[in-house]
Formats: sequence, structure tokens, C-alpha cells
Amino acid sequence: MKAVAFTHSRPITDLDSLTDIEIPVPQPRHRDLLVEVKAISVNPVDTKVRRNDEPLGEPRILGYDAAGIVRGVGPEVSTFGIGEEVFYAGVINRPGSNAEFQLVDERITGRKPKTLSFADAAALPLTALTAWEMLFERFKIPRDQTIQGNLLIVGGAGGVGSMAIQLAAALTDLTVIATASRPETIEWCKSLGAHHVINHHEDMAKQLLHLGLEAPDFIFCTTHRDKHWHNITHLLAPEGAVGIIEQGPPLDISVLMRKCASLHTEFMFARAILQTKTIATQHRTLEAIAHLIDNGTLRSTANENYGRISAENLRRAHAALEAGQIHGKIVLEGF
Repeated sequence: MKAVAFTHSRPITDLDSLTDIEIPVPQPRHRDLLVEVKAISVNPVDTKVRRNDEPLGEPRILGYDAAGIVRGVGPEVSTFGIGEEVFYAGVINRPGSNAEFQLVDERITGRKPKTLSFADAAALPLTALTAWEMLFERFKIPRDQTIQGNLLIVGGAGGVGSMAIQLAAALTDLTVIATASRPETIEWCKSLGAHHVINHHEDMAKQLLHLGLEAPDFIFCTTHRDKHWHNITHLLAPEGAVGIIEQGPPLDISVLMRKCASLHTEFMFARAILQTKTIATQHRTLEAIAHLIDNGTLRSTANENYGRISAENLRRAHAALEAGQIHGKIVLEGF
């Protein structure tokens, strides 16, 4: 089968940073689905792994978002059948979706939204799971619109921010404040349901004061946590909650302690890597996301289609993400 892989951590300008290869089709075991990949999307994690991880003697296939068709099942599979259309984010320690066929655990897979194309569906899983888990499992914000307050989403136009805006605006009674800095990203956040958009390059506290808004009860920092940490911890309301999804140097939590505030981390791959007792929660979450898409509550965040899945087009996608000028998601489809 065709696939796109990397063998050495190289700059994306290097033609060998991602290469086209041919490898055998994998065989499903245990609870694996063998999925014929129809479309993928690209996430910052793809670029981070390519830059920082050196494959151990063999090509490594990236890709942590896909939509496709089940073509085979392992002997322990009970949820899906051959021919079903699915979408998923996979897991970071197995071969990824930049391939014609991929193995994925049924417990982290959902049925593709019926109203979306494969490409539009492929834009959703990783970011939707990350946003859902932070808002409703880490922050424990109820989805019955019984709690009021302010939610600040730092990096609202990115993939995770785009889904967090939609979920919070549709399923909670919180006032949703997103950050963005360019005219097109400001408009993007508003179109997704943000009640207010402020500029993260300027004094956020002054902007909230100007809008007549109280300190945020929840702050979801989706990007550049080290750059924004001082501002968001001082901005947070007493007894509030901060959520982060990036790793990095230790953080000073003294301000949070003085406010009796909480810090929450989210790593979407943890359940699959660690085979936690709650791993099947991701199947149920993806099924819920598909339902919300199909009933018109949510929409896909696919924003640019880079054509077929190839090393050349994936190098373009990685370069665009590394330049930091993308809002929404880049998708690719077909080999």
C-alpha cells in the first residue's frame, strides 16, 4: 500500500523530510479495525513529532486524524462491521493515517457523520475530542446550560479552539470569549459562535474591562502557554480553572494557589496509550460529535483542501502549520 513517512527529523524544506513509500497492508488483531483511509487532516502534533522524534531504523507514518471505510476487523471487535464509514484520531504510538490503510482500536473510533464528506469529517476527531474532554471532563462544565459565567479560549481560530468555541456556545450557557489577532481569524471565531473576540497580543484584561466582562471563570489556553501564562493566571477569576494542552517547562502556579484555582491538563492520546479504564469514552464522544454535526449543532472546521495525500502535499501542509497562519483545519483526500 502507499504511505507517506519520515525517517529522519529534518526541516520541512528538505525534500526528504516526508517521502512516499510502499509497505504491506497491516492485519487487524484483537479490537483493531482495518480502515481504508479516504481523507486525513493535519495537526500541530504531526509537525512536532516529525521535528523532534527520530524513527528507530524504519520509516514512521504520521497522521492523527482520518475518515474512511472499515475493510477488516480483529477477532474481538464488537462495535463495527465491514463497510461502515468511520472517523477517528488514532494514537501517537502506532502507525498513523498518512497511508492507504490503517489499524485503529474500535474503542477510539466513531461512525462518520452522515452529512459530511470524508474530508470534512477528517477535520474533526483530534480537535473535537481534545475540546470536549477539556470542557466537559476536566473542567466538568455541565452540558445542560445550568451554569453561567465566562469562558476564555486563547487561540480561538486554531483547530482545538474552533471546536471549543462551537461546543461551549452550543451546549453551555457560558459567555464565550475567544482570542484572535487577524481580521480573518476574528471573523472565523465569530462565525463559530464566540460572543466576543479579543486580541491576545494586547492587554486582555483591559479589553475585557472595556467590554464590561468579569474575569473569566474558565480559561482554556490552546496555544503558546508559556507566552500567555502570566497574563491568564492573573486574569482568571478566584476559584476558577485553567486548562492547558501543551507540554513544556514547569509552570509557576503560585498565582493559582492564591486564588484557590485549579489547573487541568489534557492529552487526547493518553487513554489509548495507557489503555485506561475509560478508553471507550472516546468512541461515545465521537458518536456524540457525529450526532451534533448531523443535527446542525456543530460544523466541520475544514478550511483548506490540499488535494491528494502525498509527500509533496503533506510537506506543504506541515509548512503552513509551522508558519502559524492557518485557521481551521487543512485536509487532504485520496491517494
